[in-house]
Amino acid sequence: MARRMRPALFLAALLLASPARADWKPIEKIETYAVSGQTAQQLYLSIGEKGPVVGAAGSGRRVIAHTFFKLTWQRDYQPQGAACVLKTARPKLIITYTLPKPAGKLAPALQARWDTFAAGLIAHEKVHGAGIVDMVDKIVAFSTGLTADNDPGCKKVRAELTAYLDQLSRAQRRGSRDFDTKEFGQDGNMLKLIAAFLGGG
Repeated sequence: MARRMRPALFLAALLLASPARADWKPIEKIETYAVSGQTAQQLYLSIGEKGPVVGAAGSGRRVIAHTFFKLTWQRDYQPQGAACVLKTARPKLIITYTLPKPAGKLAPALQARWDTFAAGLIAHEKVHGAGIVDMVDKIVAFSTGLTADNDPGCKKVRAELTAYLDQLSRAQRRGSRDFDTKEFGQDGNMLKLIAAFLGGG
């Protein structure tokens, strides 16, 4: 049965449900930027100088690591009489993780400490990636079969879908910020990870 758009109920379901991924999978990539140093402190200083910049141009800030995604869609809108049905919505999601990588060979003890640090970084970024995948899963589940009456040009379906997906996107970004705030806050995992790395000298 086609799913009719009821704004309040539709939005609540869109934000709360967590459907299992069906016939698509994300493409995940790792990009690195080179850092230099022969001590943990030198490497961390290099991260601060060379890390990816996030935020608006001219006012961005450097971060240790970053998760970026590109999302495009193949959607099949089909008029059915005077109505419009979104029959299928197939995403193409590319998630790119940007992480630091030492430019030169490290002493064995420092390399071991770096490996632990790097593993913690990618684990943190993978949580951001999982949030993005969850958002796309919800879009697929709730946009497929979406129907609007008296919409032969499918303009209503497109407009309603755009409005709800904007709210879902904002919710995902808010959740990502909240996660970072917790991770970098007092007793947060990222602060502990950084402290353990720097403690090696």
